[in-house]
Amino acid sequence: MPELPDVEGFRRALSNTLPRRRIQHVQVRDPGILRNTSATALGRRLDGHRFRTPRRHGKWLILPTDGPTLLIHSGMTGHPYFADADTEREKYERLVVSLDKGELRYADLRKLRGVWLADGDDDLADVLGRQGPDALDMSLPVFRDVLGGRHGQLKPTLMDQSVIAGLGNLLTDEICWRARLRPTRPVADLAVDEVKHLHTAMTQVLHTAVRHGRVPGLPRWLTRVRDEPDPGCPRCRTRLCHRRVGGRMSLWCPNCQR
Repeated sequence: MPELPDVEGFRRALSNTLPRRRIQHVQVRDPGILRNTSATALGRRLDGHRFRTPRRHGKWLILPTDGPTLLIHSGMTGHPYFADADTEREKYERLVVSLDKGELRYADLRKLRGVWLADGDDDLADVLGRQGPDALDMSLPVFRDVLGGRHGQLKPTLMDQSVIAGLGNLLTDEICWRARLRPTRPVADLAVDEVKHLHTAMTQVLHTAVRHGRVPGLPRWLTRVRDEPDPGCPRCRTRLCHRRVGGRMSLWCPNCQR
């Protein structure tokens, strides 16, 4: 399930291989991944252009060229990657962009969000929609500012991409657990020191996850136990609570996260 660390890993990997590569041919193997263009138009508009340095904002991978910009939102199962032309294809491969050296490929089982195309900054903003500041490397003053004046529950607020871009379900549960804050806690009730602890937890979780290229199931991480039949808190061994918060299945410790 791609989250910010996965997408940042995609960006870093492609940053080493994609810049200056010229697009020679675009093969859309499944048009169901395309959101605001057709297979014919995608090939026509990308052919002959060279990729520039990839970027990321939140869960969006942004692949600019010297013409239009290709955008990928991997949803739950998407995986963009660079490969040599003779490398065996992955299962559920939906898009192959042949380059003057190698190929940009996109595999995706569920096709939830898919591939988009944008011309210029205005078009790019329309595709991305309303996005808050990127969660990675967000400073404490910015974090305080984006949470200020909000009255919803903590977890849905953190996962709202218009508030903070990039936090998904696994990351948010991990951050709340490390900050010892219940995901149902009203944001407006957070004390100044609790916001600081929450920001510290977010920063530590994100930087560790990015190093691993995913949300890791490390010892003393909530992620490690969440799929167990009757999980206990990695910190105090209390049986964990498990129910929906803001429409997403959530996990927390009733003892640590009072």
